[in-house]
Amino acid sequence: MSQWNFMELKNKRVLVVGLGRSGVASAIFLQEHGAKVIVSDSKSEAQLQSEVPALLDRGISIETGQHGQRTFRDQDLIVVSPGVPSDQPQLQHARSLGIPVIGEVELAFRFLQGKVLAITGSNGKTTTTTLVGEILAKSGRKTLVGGNIGTPVISLAGQSTPDSLVVLEISSFQLESIEKFCPWIAAILNITPDHLDRHHTFQAYVDAKARIFENQQAADFGVLNADDPTCVSLKNKVHGPLLWFSRKQTVESGAYVKGDQIIFHHNGQAQSVLNRNDIQLKGEHNLENVLAAVAMTMVAGCTPQQVRQAVMEFRAVEHRLELIATVNGITFYNDSKATNVDATVKALESFPGNIHLILGGKDKGSDYTVLNPLLRERVKRAYLIGAAADKIASQIQGAAELVRSGTLDRAVRQAFDAGNSGDVVLLAPACASFDQFQSYEHRGRVFKELVHSLTPVTTGDRS
Repeated sequence: MSQWNFMELKNKRVLVVGLGRSGVASAIFLQEHGAKVIVSDSKSEAQLQSEVPALLDRGISIETGQHGQRTFRDQDLIVVSPGVPSDQPQLQHARSLGIPVIGEVELAFRFLQGKVLAITGSNGKTTTTTLVGEILAKSGRKTLVGGNIGTPVISLAGQSTPDSLVVLEISSFQLESIEKFCPWIAAILNITPDHLDRHHTFQAYVDAKARIFENQQAADFGVLNADDPTCVSLKNKVHGPLLWFSRKQTVESGAYVKGDQIIFHHNGQAQSVLNRNDIQLKGEHNLENVLAAVAMTMVAGCTPQQVRQAVMEFRAVEHRLELIATVNGITFYNDSKATNVDATVKALESFPGNIHLILGGKDKGSDYTVLNPLLRERVKRAYLIGAAADKIASQIQGAAELVRSGTLDRAVRQAFDAGNSGDVVLLAPACASFDQFQSYEHRGRVFKELVHSLTPVTTGDRS
């Protein structure tokens, strides 16, 4: 798999653009292997105070507050963090000078050993990636898990060996900057409008997702959702065997539901892998995530028994429809990872009604009117927070009672005060977190702290 060796980095001048998690990991990796590294970030040094010291201690040069033209010109290679738009003027200029510009995933791929299983999609990536990793690990395979899920791919390069299975969650931002990245098994779970503030059009977003299949060969597998029209439209992008997954129909090759059984059909043979009741995760969207994981791990060589055992033991990933607590009969769920409208739709579909929904954050060019049918049917009140509150209110007015909370702490308190026993308070914001929080994880942790600080009414549950 590896196209480079570590010696090729020695004494190379390499610029890392963006000091996010993957940027820091890339800078350290490059320096450890002999490169002369400089990092550039448009944020101020004060904004980067948690990242800067570790790099300075290693002697890595840092440019903050700007992206200098000369900094970009005088390099042998530029490595871009996912949060940096690929059409940034300095990057375009560097390309015009013939300087290679790649992303952290592409850099890591050049040094990874073993086989890569890659998962992308608008929703469900983290749950599916984690589950695939659990199934493979419990089947006795050497398994590494990372990518957009939290551990930068470059951090896995040194741990990988020829027999490794490297399971990666890959975002559209990461796929924008690939060149040779080629997974053995690649899956697109679903595609619905998201990140339109970055990609500008839905088609550009779809095109970015489809790049996951771009470099695959005839022996590599593609996995697609047969129930998602956009996924179906990408079937011709798959160069090798195509596996489908579906909760609504039988598929000739892949995973589907038959009665209460989940079936895997491949090479003319159908096997019952597990029962729907074996799945502990809430919601039909999680059934789809399990089906995708079944297709990927079965074709990777796992047995039905290994898949079933891992699925039975698997619980919700943090910040994904995570049950936090029941206080005075009111149950609180943290779905902070619901950073787009479709994810919020899936969260709402997981409950029959009596929902107090916390919505808002940083808008990504989303259409919130999509929520209106479910708001009318299942939501008692919507509590609006963050910078997107005005836009959301204008698009969902009349579909549910609206409360202008402003902040998450006020929303939690107001929902708790208004709730009755049997109600659900659901954080599923349909927005990015960066207006008030560092990340969706930070937002989710704050939500959990707020819930755990609620004081139960001593007179008992309210009716």
